Amino acid sequence: MKKMIALLLALVMVASFAACSVEKAPEETTAPAAETQQTEAQQTEAATDEAAPVEISLWTYPIGKWTDEATVKSLLADFNAVYPNITVKVEYLDYTNGDDKVNTAIEGGQAPDIVMEGPERLVANWGAKGLMVDLADIVPEGTYDSVLASCTGTDGAVYEMPVCMITHGMAINRDVFEAAGALQYLNEETHTWNSVEDFLKAVQAVYDAGHEYVGAIYCGGHGGDQGTRALITNIGGGTYANAEHTEYTYASQENAEGLAKLYAQDGIVFDPAIVASEAIQNFINGTFQMSFCWNINDELNNADALTFDVLPMAFPSDSEPSLQMGIWGFGVFDNGDEAKIEAAKTFIQFMSQDDAQYTKTVEATNFTPVRDLPGFESVNPLITEYSALDPMQGDYYQVTLGWTQARTEWWNMLQRVNSSDGTAEAILAEMQTAQDASNAAASAG
Repeated sequence: MKKMIALLLALVMVASFAACSVEKAPEETTAPAAETQQTEAQQTEAATDEAAPVEISLWTYPIGKWTDEATVKSLLADFNAVYPNITVKVEYLDYTNGDDKVNTAIEGGQAPDIVMEGPERLVANWGAKGLMVDLADIVPEGTYDSVLASCTGTDGAVYEMPVCMITHGMAINRDVFEAAGALQYLNEETHTWNSVEDFLKAVQAVYDAGHEYVGAIYCGGHGGDQGTRALITNIGGGTYANAEHTEYTYASQENAEGLAKLYAQDGIVFDPAIVASEAIQNFINGTFQMSFCWNINDELNNADALTFDVLPMAFPSDSEPSLQMGIWGFGVFDNGDEAKIEAAKTFIQFMSQDDAQYTKTVEATNFTPVRDLPGFESVNPLITEYSALDPMQGDYYQVTLGWTQARTEWWNMLQRVNSSDGTAEAILAEMQTAQDASNAAASAG
């Protein structure tokens, strides 16, 4: 009898345990929040630690200190402290052969995972060809509308996550201009010229003071051609592209006459052997007395070499100057590997979302943020001086289709103008030839 009772008790206990296993509510498996519940940050960190290792590549054009290895390593250390499973291999590009390297990699099926550059490449070129990932889902709130619009393709996809911006202008050697009595032709407070005629008078005064090379129209290749485009369209009063960014419009009588004035001006030389970087160096070393391709980055990066007072200026215009805005940010190539795409987006978000980290990211560019960032003005005092040019930002026409071909046509046009008789009629003919080829490229997509 005792054995029977023990057996019955054992069966009852087994049944009881089985019933508990089936009927147990899901919430009963979670410990009380106060004791064991992880914070969201802890959960993220745990998930990160457990994530499979992934290696991605970042190719960056020369944007401030983003091509300085020590600076980039410091930024990567911040990232890897949170995401140790993601390895970022960096390659530093320049504007002389960077495009060739990227395009060769694309053709060979070896495109980098991330490229840091501007919309003219990420949006109007590679994005328009369907090679980039849409980043609309990770753009931080508060990004300036005008900036975001320039980073968005015609299909509505955001092909560039903008990081920083600046206004491209020109600069003069203030010491030389003062000695030549040429400061009377400009307004130092607003950083503008009194008129196009006064700009030409200032160049003449510096030339007459013994400076043969006041400024140069460089046209040896792609590098920095935004300076000559803005210079000529501001002096002439014409446009470079239409507002819809569907065609190029620079072959106008106004622009031709503006370029003719530069052609005829003493002290302005056409140099088909150099690009902007070389013209900038000639300005820094005192060979040239003005630079047509200049921004705060150039002064910061060459502070030790500059022996004179640099005065940043808008381009000369008889109306409101229309300066070219520079925008830089990250783009992600769609290489067909979802793990790498997600890792690339994680990297971009890390560098751009949190204010403290974003400050480091932008500070490394030597430019300014693309959204309100409290306290950023204190990072560098030169920002205040150069920001005087920001309200003069014009249309970001670099996103017009066929951009790569259009750039080639532009500097080739300047080379042909250099060999012409310099009349407005001859210049207009050369402009028309270049514009027709640029619009053919735009139509082809």
